[in-house]
Amino acid sequence: MSAPDASSLLLALAVLVLACQAMAGLARRLGQPSVVGEIIGGVLLGPTLFGGRLTDTLFPTDIRPLLGAFANIGVALFMFLVGLEFDRRVVRRQAGAMGWLGIGAFVVPFGLGALFALWLLDAHPSRQPAVFVVFLGTAMAVTAFPVLARIIVDRGLLNSRIGGLALALAAVGDVIAWTVLAVVVAVVGTDGHSWRLLLLLPYAATMVFLVPRLLRSRAVCRLPQRAVVLLVLAGVLASGAATEWMGLHLIFGAFLFGLVVPRTGLPGGFREGLGTSVEPLASFLMPIYFVVAGFRVDLSHLDAAALGELVLILLVASGGKLLGVYGAARAARLDHRSSMGLATLMNVRGLTELVLLTVGLSLGLLDSSLYSLMVVMAVVTTVASGPLLRASIGAPAEGEDTLGARVPASRPRTEDSGHPPTRQP
Repeated sequence: MSAPDASSLLLALAVLVLACQAMAGLARRLGQPSVVGEIIGGVLLGPTLFGGRLTDTLFPTDIRPLLGAFANIGVALFMFLVGLEFDRRVVRRQAGAMGWLGIGAFVVPFGLGALFALWLLDAHPSRQPAVFVVFLGTAMAVTAFPVLARIIVDRGLLNSRIGGLALALAAVGDVIAWTVLAVVVAVVGTDGHSWRLLLLLPYAATMVFLVPRLLRSRAVCRLPQRAVVLLVLAGVLASGAATEWMGLHLIFGAFLFGLVVPRTGLPGGFREGLGTSVEPLASFLMPIYFVVAGFRVDLSHLDAAALGELVLILLVASGGKLLGVYGAARAARLDHRSSMGLATLMNVRGLTELVLLTVGLSLGLLDSSLYSLMVVMAVVTTVASGPLLRASIGAPAEGEDTLGARVPASRPRTEDSGHPPTRQP
């Protein structure tokens, strides 16, 4: 293969970023998170339109490995930001109601997804059916924490009970999902190097005990903030490389690095400045991830059978979340309106689902047709959350959220890319 032409690569980067930003702007006009527009933009730049000729013209095969490398950096930074903004206090505050709700938000959709996966095996045979069933159950149960955080803030639900419950459930559910995915990757993707997983415990110990002390050390605190940001970025990439080499996925290392960045003992405004510095780069690179994922999404050959599968996928995915969470919320003595609002919020999938599906495709657990249908499901459930939420709990009144909790005078903002909110200094 010849070396890629620099002009082709730069032109491809310019086209995909501009196209996805245009779609993100359209999504915002329609009251949707920008990430929905970016995902749709990535799919439209894939082989769905014009039989793939548009894709081959804009993104020649010789530059796609480089685009894939940029995409991996983007998703690593995204997962770092998710870990950085993960607040364990949210989970602790809602611990009393988490029992029933955890069953409804994760166990019920996982069970329905696993049963549905058994039925899908006839049309989508797998060399490892048990792993396929576990993976698809996890994919049906996941909730997109970053997109959910944006919706909660934009709807004025940040200080309401359902807002706190939704964030806590999504946070716990995402940790469970990444843990299950780590086991799946370890089972499927070790390629004879399973001994490397023995290094997981010393790696985790290093991350949990050594990295926070290093970041709190006087030597690091005396560095200019720009130097510290570069040091952290190097740590994120090194941590992702370590988990990738051990047979897991780079997203785990990047997420864990963000999770262990200490919340205390750092110079004032350091965490906020870190998020502000990293997020623009992540926002620039994430559309590349969408387009690389879109190369595998081909909806041009949908027939009646595929449309029937899509309808069933949507019913199982939405039914598991809506019925499971609503029933659990009622069991936890929430009123009807709050239960419906919470169930609707938990049905948001977005970018987290796309990352999960892309890993499943790369492992060979999903074929291209099932992957395409699952991506459509992720987009549809996220798009539907806005209208469903308005129908279930109505529009917020001036100065208060829909459940009567006062909204702060200056609400924290989430970025348009769908990333977690960064705290303002």
